[in-house]
Amino acid sequence: MTHYQKLLKISTTGKSFYNITAKIAAAVAESGVETGLCTLFLRHTSASLVIQENADPDVLVDLANFMAKLVPESDKYIHYAEGPDDMPAHIRTVLTHTSENIPINRGHLVLGTWQGIYIWEHRQRSHSRELVIHISG
Repeated sequence: MTHYQKLLKISTTGKSFYNITAKIAAAVAESGVETGLCTLFLRHTSASLVIQENADPDVLVDLANFMAKLVPESDKYIHYAEGPDDMPAHIRTVLTHTSENIPINRGHLVLGTWQGIYIWEHRQRSHSRELVIHISG
């Protein structure tokens, strides 16, 4: 069995979705694995990793609006040292994921037609996010 690992550093410019599908696909190609599993792990507690609609950007807007209503930013949280967006970012990460597993077949990610892989930045300011890609097969 082959194992391949890569660390990606993704710069975010604030609260939004960042499509990283092409970067993950490139890592799969670099690995040389034809059949296997791609495991992604985001090394943060205030950003998420999601597989979501990649064709209609309105879906991402609706998700962001829904999450903002579900977990509003405010100064009412006990953990407030880093500002009103920090604790809500932690809660949003708990409600989503920091890891995903995607099968690999014939050297390609087995994603659905309309699926893309995103880092969902939950903080207002820029961050450098680290994503561990582990490919086995």
